[in-house]
Amino acid sequence: MCYHAWGDSSPPAGRFTRNTRSSLSPSACRAALVTDGEQGDSERVTEHTYDAGDIQVLEGLEPVRKRPGMYIGSTGPRGLHHLVYEVVDNSVDEALAGFCTRIDVDILPDSSVRVVDNGRGIPVKVMPQYGKSALEIVMTKLHAGGKFGGEGYKVSGGLHGVGVSVVNALSEWLVVEVCRDEHRHRQRYRRGVPEADMETLERCDDFTGTTIHFRPDAEIFDDLDFNFNTLAQRLREVAFLNRSLSITLCDQRDGSAAKDLPVVTDDDTAESGLEGDLALAAEAAAAGNGGGEARSAGQCVTFCYDGGIEDFVRHINAQKDPIHPKVIWFEAREADYHMELAMQWNAGYIDNVFSFANNINTHEGGSHLSGFRAAITRTLNDYARSKGLLKEKDENLSGEDVREGLAAILSVKLKEPQFEGQTKTKLGNSEMRGFVETVVNQKLAEFLEENPSDARQMLQKCIQAAHARQAARKARDLTRRKSVLENTTLPGKLADCSIKDPSACEIYLVEGDSAGGSAKQARDRSFQAILPLRGKIINVEKARLNKILSNTEIQAIITAVGTNLGDEFDLDGARYHKIIIMTDADVDGAHIRTLILTFLFRNMSDLIDAGYVYIAQPPLYRVTHKRQDYYAFNDQELEQVLGRVGRNGATIQRFKGLGEMNPEQLWETTMNPNTRTLLQVTVDDATLADEIFTTLMGDKVEPRRDFIEGNARYVRNLDV
Repeated sequence: MCYHAWGDSSPPAGRFTRNTRSSLSPSACRAALVTDGEQGDSERVTEHTYDAGDIQVLEGLEPVRKRPGMYIGSTGPRGLHHLVYEVVDNSVDEALAGFCTRIDVDILPDSSVRVVDNGRGIPVKVMPQYGKSALEIVMTKLHAGGKFGGEGYKVSGGLHGVGVSVVNALSEWLVVEVCRDEHRHRQRYRRGVPEADMETLERCDDFTGTTIHFRPDAEIFDDLDFNFNTLAQRLREVAFLNRSLSITLCDQRDGSAAKDLPVVTDDDTAESGLEGDLALAAEAAAAGNGGGEARSAGQCVTFCYDGGIEDFVRHINAQKDPIHPKVIWFEAREADYHMELAMQWNAGYIDNVFSFANNINTHEGGSHLSGFRAAITRTLNDYARSKGLLKEKDENLSGEDVREGLAAILSVKLKEPQFEGQTKTKLGNSEMRGFVETVVNQKLAEFLEENPSDARQMLQKCIQAAHARQAARKARDLTRRKSVLENTTLPGKLADCSIKDPSACEIYLVEGDSAGGSAKQARDRSFQAILPLRGKIINVEKARLNKILSNTEIQAIITAVGTNLGDEFDLDGARYHKIIIMTDADVDGAHIRTLILTFLFRNMSDLIDAGYVYIAQPPLYRVTHKRQDYYAFNDQELEQVLGRVGRNGATIQRFKGLGEMNPEQLWETTMNPNTRTLLQVTVDDATLADEIFTTLMGDKVEPRRDFIEGNARYVRNLDV
């Protein structure tokens, strides 16, 4: 769970009212501003020529440097780390082919990264049609590689042949060394251009492999600070998915460069700290040792899991209570397909099912996940009927029932995967559904017959979930009637906005009636809605849906947002495209914020994926000097303000709550789109986010205590 800061700058004067500017993103706002004079100019047609001379052809790696976001997503932290992933993925493809057992990743003091593997090494012989070595072609040509149907790789995650060449294009310099054909070969590049031909060096009889050492180009990237924790989280996942593959990550920077940083995620937004809640939690959790099996020494950590995805499931359930001791695991192969599944039910109420295709996390699922879901629902229903656990009059278990408390990893590998879009987050191969469904039906049925005690515990869990689902129907119905929103007695005292276009509307979930009153007076009624929440909402991590829906404040949130939740969630029903959590800057406020985030992550996660969830940033301090007010959002800004205006004669007020600000101050500092800062909530790693929520909000006290004791050093502002 991560947060991105959005600071809206003041627009130039023009015909752009307070109503309309809030409906756009900051960049869209700037693009939409039109002054009277500018509009007149735009209506006049300027004559100019457009002919063959205006057509440009970008050669070689030039298009990558021209539009880097098309290839790596952004030039912010996510794009920076994506360079490492691209190089590592090539090494992992060697492991999938059976030729690589070890990958070493080093972050060096000059912000360069070195990746070494013991695979076969990139081919180095001259390609006659180009008159250059295969190594140079791979490093300098887009869509060049051995993954387009040749015999080099049966299975691969990199299908477009742009990975390492993109890294080369976006690096200030890159050196590649290959041990192959009994010799070491080396070539150096600067911004994608070879500095010289490939040179052949000394012999290396006992070793094959590839070393790629690169430094990202500061002309392209906003910052060259690699985050050790972010890389470790990704490499651990790769190690889980590739049984017995050893991956070592070492940070060789000095203490100042290698400091622990918040887990990075995205691109064009400035990362901003958040005291007391999940930003701190995600940062600290990622600084862990990688899930128990990893071995760490200083700033080095090695991931190697002989249990593969079985260990992955144990890791997911480490802070939960499994209801059966044995992790269910099986695999199957057929022609060009291979599938592997590990799963285990726990006593919780949240399902954590993650699917992968050729080591790529398919966040949006696809045919393989559809086959898995259909198979476990059918198989468990058949078993329950045959053993009398479900009577003739009983309803069948639904997919939601059988997945409650399920932790599962589904990994498939296939020769020609068809992903929907460049993001590769949804598998489209229709034949995979039938393959996975058939295998899971057969193998799971065998497990249930061979393990009757475990099977009974699993089915009892599913049947209890079905009873809770049926009991929740009435409570769920309360959230379905849109007309309820027009009722002035709505729980939570919703003060709605007048605009009906969801993309132009935002709702503030405000802590307490006092702050809610101030927010109602401060808001722009045309596009800002206010929903005060009384006290702390229920901790959904410890409750089933029927209990969750009986909570008045939860009902108010569901009704106001308009999307419903769970399997009936409908993003198109969202009444607001900005859902802003606004709580006090104290411990209670952080707790309420975390409770709301837990509810949204567990029951309305698509809102987060769509980028609809934000966190307001009210100021922590007000400095009054010579009848002029200055606001500071943290201690560092406070010192900057005092250094600017001077300490003599300055009065400092620390805001303990939103209610301490009058409506004008609240508008100007926290609600005005031109001056406010919002933190956008995103989920970069679902398994890490689940681990954080389980640790902080789950039933087990010991992991939470260990978490606090181990990460107390991260606390920046402690308010007790």
